[in-house]
Amino acid sequence: MRVQLDPTALAYRKIGIDEVANAINNQNVNLPTGVLWGPNKAFTVQANGQLQDAASFSRMVVTYRNGAPVRLGDIGHVLDDVQSNKVASWYNGARAIVLAIQRQPGSNTVAVASAVKDLVEKLRTQVPGSVQLTTLIDRTIPIEESVRDVKMTLLLTLVLVVAVIFLFLRNVSATIIPSLALPISVVGTFAVMYLLDYSLDNLSLMALTLAVGFVVDDAIVMLENIVRHMEMGKPPLKAAYDGSAEVGFTILSMTISLVAVFIPILFLGGIIGRLFHEFAVVIAVAILMSGVVSLTLTPMLSSRVLRAHGQETHGRLYNITERGWEKVLARYASSLNWVMAHRRSMLVFSAGILVGTAVLFALVPKGFIPSQDNGNMSVTTEAAQGTSFLDMIAHQREVASIVQQDPNIAGFMSAIGGGGGANQSLNQGRLIIGLKPRGERKSVDEIIAELRPKLSRVPGMVVFMQNPPAIQIGGRVAKSLYQFTMQSSDIATLYPAAQKLIDEAKKSMLLQDVTSDLQLGNPQASIEIDRERAASLGVSASQIELALYDAYGSRQVSTIYTPNNEYWVVMELLPQYQQDLSALSLLHIQANTGTLVPLSAVATVNQSTGPVAVNHAGQLPSVTLSFNLRPGVALGDAVTEVQHVARNVLPSSIATNFSGTAQAFQAAQAGLLALLVIAIFVIYVVLGVLYESFIHPITILSGLPFAAFGALLTLLIFHVDLSVYAFVGIVLLVGLVKKNAIMMIDFALESERKEGREPADAIVHASLVRFRPIMMTTVAALMGTLPIALSMGAGAESRRPLGIAVVGGLAFSQLITLYVTPVVYTYLAGVSVKIDRWLARSVEEEPLEEVKRERPQLVGVGDD
Repeated sequence: MRVQLDPTALAYRKIGIDEVANAINNQNVNLPTGVLWGPNKAFTVQANGQLQDAASFSRMVVTYRNGAPVRLGDIGHVLDDVQSNKVASWYNGARAIVLAIQRQPGSNTVAVASAVKDLVEKLRTQVPGSVQLTTLIDRTIPIEESVRDVKMTLLLTLVLVVAVIFLFLRNVSATIIPSLALPISVVGTFAVMYLLDYSLDNLSLMALTLAVGFVVDDAIVMLENIVRHMEMGKPPLKAAYDGSAEVGFTILSMTISLVAVFIPILFLGGIIGRLFHEFAVVIAVAILMSGVVSLTLTPMLSSRVLRAHGQETHGRLYNITERGWEKVLARYASSLNWVMAHRRSMLVFSAGILVGTAVLFALVPKGFIPSQDNGNMSVTTEAAQGTSFLDMIAHQREVASIVQQDPNIAGFMSAIGGGGGANQSLNQGRLIIGLKPRGERKSVDEIIAELRPKLSRVPGMVVFMQNPPAIQIGGRVAKSLYQFTMQSSDIATLYPAAQKLIDEAKKSMLLQDVTSDLQLGNPQASIEIDRERAASLGVSASQIELALYDAYGSRQVSTIYTPNNEYWVVMELLPQYQQDLSALSLLHIQANTGTLVPLSAVATVNQSTGPVAVNHAGQLPSVTLSFNLRPGVALGDAVTEVQHVARNVLPSSIATNFSGTAQAFQAAQAGLLALLVIAIFVIYVVLGVLYESFIHPITILSGLPFAAFGALLTLLIFHVDLSVYAFVGIVLLVGLVKKNAIMMIDFALESERKEGREPADAIVHASLVRFRPIMMTTVAALMGTLPIALSMGAGAESRRPLGIAVVGGLAFSQLITLYVTPVVYTYLAGVSVKIDRWLARSVEEEPLEEVKRERPQLVGVGDD
């Protein structure tokens, strides 16, 4: 209900505006009235003190003048109206109401959306025919598309990995044995996910897709070793026993050390920890399942399915490929011997790679969470400060007409008015745009690039466009995607310095859509109260401000209660008396004596400018700078740019910090580096326990710089940021690249113990014997990761950096470590021997008296 008063009518009848407010409040009541308790019946007392509609309010008597009643309709208009008429929204140009539905934490997005759609269909039969219910944005569509694409990637990975196994083994029976590790590991992982109440989402499916390339590694190593023993002339059962016993510890080391990589992720905090916790658990469970299968099912099937060596028959293709494989092995043997003869050169090369890794880490652009195409985009519009509501409608409609003509857009919502966030003032508007299906339109970034120059030509409007992030971080809604907040208790210092920073940031070639929440040029009417004059006329400052609030503040003066809802009764002046400063002279204040005093008699009115609002962050006045990135610019470079400008512009008294996504990016950079260091340390400890050595884990981990170098170089070549996903790929590489070294070193140590070989001879022999399983596991892992690196479907923007990092790191490191690991092994074997001799010499030279004193239990009775 809206009551609009005429100040001239009030002055003519000598009625104060506060008197009208009191009359409405007193005559629209809904109070308990009790019960009449008669001797036989009880009567509920019900009075009609509650007014229900504009007609009833219009007939209400406000006061009497000259013996005649003055009704509310005599001094203004009474309308059945909305609570706030300075808010408007449209859908595709038609007036509309937008309803946003948010799922509860922990609930399934797809299930919630399905239930909402069913409910909407039921509501269609209950609303009038003139009301249309339309879905603007459905977040489940990109989710379902992404999950569907990941499923296809998973199936493609399965096919590629099985093809790799068959290509190397060229035997259907032998191919089936390690291939069975795939479905068993995946099914077992699903069972654990069900027990842990995990859902199938992008990250869990991506973990399964990655695991497909790794879960066959253990089974391949086991099968290949059993086949090698069969080639020695052993029957299948004997070969299965001996082969599994020989590589059992190797497989155990590979499995445990790879799972250990994901332990630090489980303890990672913040948004990154919550994001990748499920990912780490899923892939770790899949790897553990594969380890169990390779130690149990694979030997059993090998003893039953494989034929004894010499009994199988081979075709022409097998013989051709076998000769090719023998040539490759011979070429590797000759090149390895050359490298072993030039070990120092290989060490220098390794040192160069280590330095190059540090250089590449500095050069590769740093990102956070890659931008995704989720089928929607948002636009914030801003007119000049002080723009009226009607003028803002005209500007907003002009922007909407341009958006509506774009063929890529399925529908959009346009809104203006107060409401918090980026829409906190009347000179700002917002558009939420839903796009057509992927196959019928361009990408979000391309659409934004096309619309940006068109919308920038709308006179009197500044337009900020953004592709909403896949994960909304922080509760602040800003006009641009990233925020930088400045705080100070001294506004006089904060505002000028913040404006200077904004001006400098707009000059940057890395940033675009630079804006802030600092609005200091809002027109305002400054009313200076003459307190002495007001006191002499019986008017207080409180009465003056209350009268101004009644006239211009859309004040709630009463409430209408109905069985279904409650409605405000809002009071203000007629619209024609709210359009300029001269109308203020018509406002009168009722003095304590009952007389009306013109506002102009007790105050002067001046026109000035001032802030729309004084924003706070952490209880201190603040200004927030918002910015987007120019195409091709990484978030890390933009953050560095803003920090550099801030250091040069802002005084030391102003505290600064990034907020929202930019703040999470900074925290993630430090957290991920710590994660990488901890992951390497955990693997070192695990390997040290398994091998009971300080030296052998160093040999196994010597290939890590090559993996990091390959991953970073690949990211740089393909112009992909080192995002959170890519960094997790590098952490994953820590667990993968050591597999080759474990296979070599285990066999070399065994050769030293059983055959008495020298370290150099043992490691060369181990490298040649293990060359086939190394190549099989490497190619299988590459084929398992390659579909992720090449993915192009929904959500591929997030998956692709991880795949590219893993593929690049594996391809480079696995090739180089075939030569580097033997070299490092020979050097560290010499170090290990020297340490053992030193320890033995220290024990032999220890004085007997000291031994007797410190360890008397070791000295016999007959010792002299």
